[in-house]
Amino acid sequence: MTFTQLEIFALVAELQGFTAAAMRLGISQSAVSHAIKSLEQELGAPLILRQQATAEVTEVGQRLLTRAREILGLAEAMRQEVAAARGLNQGLLRIGSFGPTASLKLMPAILAVFHKRYPGIEVQIDEGGDHDVLQWLLDRRVDVGFVVLPDERFDTVPLVEDQLVALLPAEHALAERRAISVNDLADVPYILGEAGCASLMQPVFAAHGISPKVRYRISQIMTILGMVGSGDGVTVMPELALPKDMERAYPQVALRPFRPAVRRRVGLALRDLRQASPAAKAFIDTAREVVKTLA
Repeated sequence: MTFTQLEIFALVAELQGFTAAAMRLGISQSAVSHAIKSLEQELGAPLILRQQATAEVTEVGQRLLTRAREILGLAEAMRQEVAAARGLNQGLLRIGSFGPTASLKLMPAILAVFHKRYPGIEVQIDEGGDHDVLQWLLDRRVDVGFVVLPDERFDTVPLVEDQLVALLPAEHALAERRAISVNDLADVPYILGEAGCASLMQPVFAAHGISPKVRYRISQIMTILGMVGSGDGVTVMPELALPKDMERAYPQVALRPFRPAVRRRVGLALRDLRQASPAAKAFIDTAREVVKTLA
């Protein structure tokens, strides 16, 4: 069993294909197939089910995948430690990001400073919903992820705090108020989005004994804003996830705060801060510094 075999296996699993993995690594597809076959023969179990268009990880393969990513992560940390000792900044940093708060508001500002300080470090960013980032951290697919706090499963670093607001059609009766309560959303069509608040609003609704009448489940914020403006329902979003020019771009959408306020904290999470790579620790330090200027 070699690091190369584990790297190829992890990439085939992530990209769900031998051809895609070969293109990413710059090697032939036959070399990828040979590496997987040799690994399977050594372990005595099939790891990848070869489908016509995709590759699916077997149950045994899923168990090995987490271990493989752990080994590869430790190997990468070792390489970065040696590079740091030699005065070099090299390596790979994998970041999980969700929604506009992380991807549009925080990430560009943090990466701008990070790349100036550590130009030799390659950054790979995976974007998804709140739950995706959490799963990627558990699966060791990413080294550090933007998450909604608190989360006791990980070591976390708080970055910013904002409040959740209700977005209503401008002609809706609730839009006539300066602020609304969570209970006001009990009997209106609700658009459920994943922008850093889906998991947070669920316990808030439960605490008020509310089961929102979900009409749509949508992941893209621009689509949600368009549907709210068209009168298809109401939704809840964090302030930091919203466009800066909300009033001009979406005049048919009314934004109203909750009273009492419903707040959200966003931060970075790692499986184990003590074992984090130098690149991950440098990113955390940079993020802490940058968010102070954003505030």
